[in-house]
Amino acid sequence: MSKSFSYDYKQVRHSFDRSSVTYDEAAILQREVADRLLERLEYIQKSPELILDLGSGTGYVTKKLLDHDKQAFLTAIDLSPKMCHVTKQQGGWFRKPQVICGNAQSLPFKDNAFDCVISSLMLQWCDDLQQTFTGINRVLKSEGLFSFSTFGPDTLKELNLAWQDVDDQAHTHPFIDMHDVADTLLTAGFEQPVVDMEMITLTYSSVQLLLKDLKMIGANNALTTRPKGLTGRQTIRKLEKAYEKFRTKDGLYPLSYEVIYGHGWGKASLEDKLGVGKVVEIKSVG
Repeated sequence: MSKSFSYDYKQVRHSFDRSSVTYDEAAILQREVADRLLERLEYIQKSPELILDLGSGTGYVTKKLLDHDKQAFLTAIDLSPKMCHVTKQQGGWFRKPQVICGNAQSLPFKDNAFDCVISSLMLQWCDDLQQTFTGINRVLKSEGLFSFSTFGPDTLKELNLAWQDVDDQAHTHPFIDMHDVADTLLTAGFEQPVVDMEMITLTYSSVQLLLKDLKMIGANNALTTRPKGLTGRQTIRKLEKAYEKFRTKDGLYPLSYEVIYGHGWGKASLEDKLGVGKVVEIKSVG
């Protein structure tokens, strides 16, 4: 899949650094999706010992995993230093996760480092999904599990359409189709990939509150082609007027999210596939 857009990762880091103190207050959807993703792991008949939480944010998934599996060793990685600082507080005094500040598209880990990589609502911040998936497969052990959630193209559709009535600039991020996600998993070498999706809609009493929530979780426009400068009050009023066509009979303003869930297995080595173990030299028989 060719790269069709790019992010300003300095801006991404800045947005999440700034929202590190407000994120948990507004991240209702993010916690719900994380819980649903973790529920899916219950059906996987494996108990991974070395787990990577990729795009850990404030450490919600990390803490859940620490609480669930007392034997697992957790590593968390996030682009935002201030988010990483919050994650370091997760877990008891006797059992803390290893927290690393780094980029998901260039993982600073050796090959075959983890039994499981889990990523909840981070992949939409990667502008090169092929590179990201290839890197994840590299750090997975043979037949390790990669389980994730991300956003599909109908995410923020109301906001996107409302902005189109205001001007012709890109105010929301592009999101990758579920089928393209599955194809990229295969291209990156994952086996038996499975993807599915669901729609979740949040409602707000005003467009201002809707925009405030997005800002509190750090979901700001970070495209390299984004409009520069602050958005003026007049522009916001135009957006509010354009959003009126989506207002429900109850007077609420909807904001939709297309949530994609998926998993794939790291590529097994040839020896694993053939069932070949160590070669033992037989010097004598009998």
